Amino acid sequence: MVGLHILYILIIVFYCLSVLGYFIDFIQNNQKVNRIAFWLLSIVWVLQLTFLLLRALEFSRLPIMTIFEGMFFYSWILVTFSLVINRLHRMDFLVFVVNLVGFTILTVSLFAPAGDVSSELADLFILEMLIIHVVILLLSYGTFTLSFAFSMLYFYQHHMLKKKRWGDKMVRAGNLSLLEKRSYLCTLVGFPLMLIGLILGLSWAWVKFEVVPWHDVKVFSSFIVLIVYGIYLFQYKVKKKRGYNLALLNIAAFLVLLINYFLSSSFSQFHIW
Repeated sequence: MVGLHILYILIIVFYCLSVLGYFIDFIQNNQKVNRIAFWLLSIVWVLQLTFLLLRALEFSRLPIMTIFEGMFFYSWILVTFSLVINRLHRMDFLVFVVNLVGFTILTVSLFAPAGDVSSELADLFILEMLIIHVVILLLSYGTFTLSFAFSMLYFYQHHMLKKKRWGDKMVRAGNLSLLEKRSYLCTLVGFPLMLIGLILGLSWAWVKFEVVPWHDVKVFSSFIVLIVYGIYLFQYKVKKKRGYNLALLNIAAFLVLLINYFLSSSFSQFHIW
């Protein structure tokens, strides 16, 4: 059923955006982002419920009879719990973790035996999930590139200030505090995007090759990139580190990303990009 297929893709997209929002809110304690993430999650809940109802009408039974339906229903329960928790108590970390688990289960459910779903439709699901995986990872690369650019401007400004070279170029580049904050915000967006992209990619590989490719160079190096950027976020938010050394760490993280993008693909069994 094409309608269910489109609905499923919308659920994945809105759920991804919601998880991204809750991650940013958890790190930044941003009430506006929290509200947006909550309403996105509410849309996910409505879409999931609609999906279950339509599937029940299509097959004239409760939509919990296959592995796919069971995992999908489980994800819907987690979304329900998250919405209730978010309304009753401010437990942002708990909500973020629950939704990350729920998103993972929802993604994996796509590759579970669906029973009543045709093999052609299942193959189409898998193909489009691979496309979403690629798009999300490329978006994360884009935000990391912006973060790197801001850190390079910070690097330039820092050296110009040390040498006491004043000029229009320094004014146009922006002050150090603003450059540092923008670099951090870009990384804050890119980190969960990359994490979600890796979850989607590993799920796809499990179905396609019936194995989680932990030994693959591309997969291994991608997690190294994620760890390095995680260290950067930890140093900025938890350790309250600021300044030149943090900018250098972010620049180094981007160099690791470039190595991951250009070199590891040459030795990867799963990737051509």
